[in-house]
Formats: sequence, structure tokens, C-alpha cells
Amino acid sequence: MTRPGIATESASAVAQGAGGARRAVVEWLGRRPYAPLLERQRALQQQVAAGEAPDTLLLVEHDPVVTLGRREDRAGIPVPEALARAGIAVVPTERGGNVTYHGPGQLVAYPILDLRRLAAPAAPDLRDYVGRLEAVVLRVLAAYGIDAVQDASRHGVFTPRGKIASVGIHVSRWVTMHGVALNVAPAMAHWALIQPCGLADVRAASIAEYVDPAPPLPDVAARFVDAFAAIFGLRCDGGLAP
Repeated sequence: MTRPGIATESASAVAQGAGGARRAVVEWLGRRPYAPLLERQRALQQQVAAGEAPDTLLLVEHDPVVTLGRREDRAGIPVPEALARAGIAVVPTERGGNVTYHGPGQLVAYPILDLRRLAAPAAPDLRDYVGRLEAVVLRVLAAYGIDAVQDASRHGVFTPRGKIASVGIHVSRWVTMHGVALNVAPAMAHWALIQPCGLADVRAASIAEYVDPAPPLPDVAARFVDAFAAIFGLRCDGGLAP
């Protein structure tokens, strides 16, 4: 199993791998605040669309933050003052989906992929892309002995104890941003401050509820990269971050 890390190869160097497999750069960023990574995604999306950067997978653990989907629906935040007291900002974004939480103990993956190149010679398919993201999470969870399912009626990955991963994307010129967040061992008290994805009947779950002790986040990230490469048919390059 390879651990993800910071890679520095050029767009032309990673465009095509041996045997015809497309290659992607993986960056394991550790813990970072949300706003700079949102701007980084936006810049990368434009660069990938223009052919100035390779397909990239950003992996990160965020400081506590609540994000909104493009409709900015706040119905899933029953007591906004509680977030303010906890020092958790609310950030509108352009992704699909509803309200969600990011914070320490959660692995967040942001694939910046050109779906036209990925799907060629077929046409790109957003439903297929989201389904594959969920399938990556299912494979990671299976490695830890956790049974989980996709739900055709609402995006994300669910276990018998609750929603363990959320998916929300934005696509411009067929290049993706945002992605998937997998709960490893987050502060569940923070999750209790919102209704995940605006669903009043759904609670958040985590790997820590099934695996004791919870695996280190870099190890989960490594499994994520392996599953991502297999399911998307990519060669993912990246070394162990210092």
C-alpha cells in the first residue's frame, strides 16, 4: 500500500501512464483551514480545464467548519448560535448537496479531474462519477470490516449506525471539484450541531464506532488512494509527506 504525499510533477509528465492508464497527482496536505483549500480547488479546476495542470487528488483534514451547498439552505442548522459558540464558521460553496460538517478526524478528498479525458472515448457521466466516489468509500470501509451501502435516493455512504460519508461535487467544463468526506474519528458533538445533509432522521457515523482504536488518518488516506486508483483506472503518484 502506498501512502499519499505531495507530488510536484508537471501536467505533461502525469498525463499518461504506462500501459495507457491515466495518471494523477496525489497531495496529502495534513490539517488545513477550509477557505484556502476552497480557493486552491477553484484555481486547480481552471488549470486542469485549460490543460495547464494534471488531474489531481487533494486529501486533507480540515479545521472545524460547516459548509453549505449552492442553494445555501440553512434548514439543517437548527441552532446557528450553537455553531457560533463553538467557533465553527459557516461557509457557502458551489457544490451540490446540503449542509455538512468538516473537522479533525475526518478525511476529505477533493478530486480535480477532467471527466472528458477520464471517460474517453465514452461521454462523461456525472451519475457514474458520483457512484464511483461512493464505491471508493465502500472499498475503504470493507478493508476495516465495516458493512456499508450506497443509497439511490440520497447521495452518500450509510452504515447501520448512520451516514459515514458525504458526497457533494461541482463540475465546470467537465472538470470536478469538491468531493467526498469520510468520518474516521471526528468530534461527534460537532456533528450533533447540524442535521447531516439536511436530513432530520439521519445521524452521522464514523469508523471509530466500529474500529477501536480508530486507524490513523494517513493510513485511511493511503487506503483511499489505492481504492481510488483501482475504481477510476488511474495511476496515482505521490510519496509519503514529510
